[in-house]
Amino acid sequence: MEHGDINVVYSVEHQLPLVMYIGQYFFFTGLSAGSFVISVIATLLGRKEFKPIGKITAVLAPALLIIAPINLIADLEQPLRFWHLFLYYNWTSPITYGSFLLTAYPVMGIIYAVMVYTNRQTPAKILGILGIPLAVSVHGYTGFILALAKARSLWNTAAMPTIFLVSAMVSGIGLVVIIAAIRWKWFDKDATEEQRAGDKKLILQLAQFMAYTLMLDLFLIFSDILVLLTAHSDAYEAGLLILTGNFAPLFVGVELILGALIPMILVLGPTRKSMTAVVVASILVNIGVYAMRYVMVIGGQTVPLS
Repeated sequence: MEHGDINVVYSVEHQLPLVMYIGQYFFFTGLSAGSFVISVIATLLGRKEFKPIGKITAVLAPALLIIAPINLIADLEQPLRFWHLFLYYNWTSPITYGSFLLTAYPVMGIIYAVMVYTNRQTPAKILGILGIPLAVSVHGYTGFILALAKARSLWNTAAMPTIFLVSAMVSGIGLVVIIAAIRWKWFDKDATEEQRAGDKKLILQLAQFMAYTLMLDLFLIFSDILVLLTAHSDAYEAGLLILTGNFAPLFVGVELILGALIPMILVLGPTRKSMTAVVVASILVNIGVYAMRYVMVIGGQTVPLS
């Protein structure tokens, strides 16, 4: 058989088992986990100026996680059978554990939010400490689902769960900055100038924390790409796919430049004290993280298995 014939066979259309509903599920669980961690940190610190942030994120976390599984149900060819996940177990599959985590975490999150809003600090702190492992597990297992796919070179890396967790923190902080800035601009008019100055300072500090977490995210991504480019041929091809292939505009242009480098310049550069700049940076960060989910989920399935 000639090389051209082999190429034709190799390049036939392949069905994608995972579609963007799965990527959106990853995105929303990441926002939820990041929001919950920020809320718990604010609650544990117990400082008065952190209370508004703690309350906002306490509501965001369970709300976002309630939205997330809707994408999973929408992805099912027979959505009414979703309850089978709770009755027919496969203890070697992370999806089985994820089904129970997706039930326990939002329940814990709702109870925690009630404690925060009723100013019951001791129960809120206890639930927050107990809830962080749940939040980390809920999003961390999504990375494991991809990492355990041995045939998909872009996914099959030990760094995948960590990349998902760190990017979740980045997007979660970004969402908190956006909502806190909207509250500061439009719904905080009755506060004193001192309170408004304190709130602004806190938002700017959160934005800087987002930028530093983004640096860690970039380090993990570049490390992962470097390993792909020095690994076997399929991994090398997966690395080229997102660096110079069809997914390069999304990965390099949207995720790295628009969603990472520009936000870091806005937050750490001369515009670091501008509320407009940090809000724009936070929006761009979330666009970048969403692009990352798309590249990983769809791009990871693009390299044919045959």
